[in-house]
Amino acid sequence: MKPLKIGLLPLYVRLYDDHWPELRERVDAFHGTIAGELRGKGLDVVTVPPCRVKPEFEEAIARFERESVDAVVTLHLAYSPSLESIGALAATRLPLVVLDTTPTYEFGPSQLPDEIMYNHGIHGVQDMCNLLLRRGKTFQIEAGHWSRSDVLDRVVEGVRAARIADGMRTAKVGRLGRPFAGMGDFEVPADTLRKAIGIETVEFDLTEGRTPFAEITDGEIEEEIKSDRDRFEIGELDERLYWQSTAACLKVRHLTEQHGLTAFTVNFMDITRSSGLSCMPFLEAGKAMDRGVGYAGEGDVLTAALVGALLSVYPDASFAEMFCPDWEHNRVFVSHMGEMNLRVAAGKPALLEKAFPFTDADTPVAAYAAFRGGQAVYACLAPAKDDSFTLILSDVDMLDTQGLDRMPETIRGWFAPRLPVSEFLAAFSRHGGIHHGVIVYGDALSVLERFGELMGWKVVSIG
Repeated sequence: MKPLKIGLLPLYVRLYDDHWPELRERVDAFHGTIAGELRGKGLDVVTVPPCRVKPEFEEAIARFERESVDAVVTLHLAYSPSLESIGALAATRLPLVVLDTTPTYEFGPSQLPDEIMYNHGIHGVQDMCNLLLRRGKTFQIEAGHWSRSDVLDRVVEGVRAARIADGMRTAKVGRLGRPFAGMGDFEVPADTLRKAIGIETVEFDLTEGRTPFAEITDGEIEEEIKSDRDRFEIGELDERLYWQSTAACLKVRHLTEQHGLTAFTVNFMDITRSSGLSCMPFLEAGKAMDRGVGYAGEGDVLTAALVGALLSVYPDASFAEMFCPDWEHNRVFVSHMGEMNLRVAAGKPALLEKAFPFTDADTPVAAYAAFRGGQAVYACLAPAKDDSFTLILSDVDMLDTQGLDRMPETIRGWFAPRLPVSEFLAAFSRHGGIHHGVIVYGDALSVLERFGELMGWKVVSIG
């Protein structure tokens, strides 16, 4: 995962430089302090000198665009007239996070009046935000003292949400085969996904004997199998099937690279001997997610795009489905045929042959493991009425597999929701949750709520 990168935009007023240039020593020092604090929180910070007039703001925003920052974080060092900055801020496609803070924590009657000059940026924030709203420019804002509150942590959350939103709006998803016949919950026309969200769907027809796949060399296959030895528990495999399965996976990998895909989805029913793939590329789905490429099953472009966007910030995220309720132990069993992000496996996955009776394709080799335990969010993006969407989020605890495990040849995991399972499942379907979702490890709920809000979706948190 690339480090989050911001452009830190300090706003100031030329009037003060003309009349009180001595203020700048302390003003610039505070600018440097905030830049250093944000770097200390893991951000790659692109800095520019304090901006006062239109050309300076335009030059700063142009630099941030060239540097491909994830967001512009504004910092008012004093009052700054909004008409100087608004043109550049409203025109850029870069997301904005407004940091509303000041150097001094206490400002009561006993405070020295000279401190006013260093701590009055809040009305510059108010001036600018009014203009942003009137120009239709979306922004996030976080207020608080820089060292006596969590405001900088909240800014970082805002940048994370901005990156995910950008990844969703610029998603390029390859669909191998047709959507699974009869599955309606995730079905959204490609032109609607493009207009409503920005997702580009690249369709690969596998049904007419035309193959979009490049040939794979024996050397590439041998190298991939060699790398698998360190990564997996490998038992008795049919050498021919393993070889063909590896070739199929590499064909899909080359296709994603050739077309610059951020995610892909495969309908296993369209994988036949005439499809260009000898077998279903289950193993590549897991490896792709580990590399940050999104995936979802059965031709689900929407969830594949969501997985890819989430992986840009949360590499420990995986496509999954809720399969079975465990009423007795108040948990939900999650699984899929043969796909999970290998990064979130508990221990080394086992490479096994997967029975495949659905088409005339060969038996594939897939990696099987249990999801590891830990704090997580179960996320689901559900199509709703009138081409709208609902992002359904649930704080859950992924549970370590304990005791007798009779499912070694299954992708398997269990999560405990914060509500009783009966209430959780009812609420999930009451809000239209679809049967495909994403497990996102970590304390991610707040960031994902922000992400949904930035996208303009209805956001529902269950539990």
